[in-house]
Amino acid sequence: MPATPSRPPRPRSSEPPAPRTHSGSRRDEAARLAVLHAADDLLVEHGFGALTVEAIARRAGVSKQTIYRWWPSKVEILLDTLVEDIGKQLPIPAGKPTAEAVRRYLRGYARFLTRDPAGKVLLALLAEAQHDPATAALLHERHLGPRRRQERELLTRAVEAGEIAPALAPDAILDALLGPIAYRALTGASVPRGLVDVLVDGLLRPRSG
Repeated sequence: MPATPSRPPRPRSSEPPAPRTHSGSRRDEAARLAVLHAADDLLVEHGFGALTVEAIARRAGVSKQTIYRWWPSKVEILLDTLVEDIGKQLPIPAGKPTAEAVRRYLRGYARFLTRDPAGKVLLALLAEAQHDPATAALLHERHLGPRRRQERELLTRAVEAGEIAPALAPDAILDALLGPIAYRALTGASVPRGLVDVLVDGLLRPRSG
């Protein structure tokens, strides 16, 4: 198994957290971020099964009641963490849509899944979704669906620009590109750099002529 990634330690005060004030259901931003960071830190440290709202509340310095007022479950907390972090850590390539842009994106995807704490969140939610229909529906609604639309648009623009000529439809190509990387990450294996090259070179042939 690869070394477990960890978020750089944050400075912690020896003083107990000061009480947080809220106006109605409006979230205090510092408390919100503390909960999100606590959730992905604890997931990396202990795994999904051992992750509890009580533990998140203790680590974040907020009450359990506050968390339940903002999120109905730990899955919802992790989804907020994933959506916020993946936009920063793994943006969809901007600029000219080429096979090389897709290659860079796939390499970033591999790094995200194997090295980034937020990648561990995605892997945990994917695993949980296999036997929990509610998690599967939320994951598709909040992350998989929107991300797939962005990835599909990237490939479509590359085809329209004459940069690639894939033999399959965009969704099938995306499954073929992303699936092997996700499989290796889910099984705890590393993702060889050459794997991405084989996938891109074999599935995204440059348009000839």
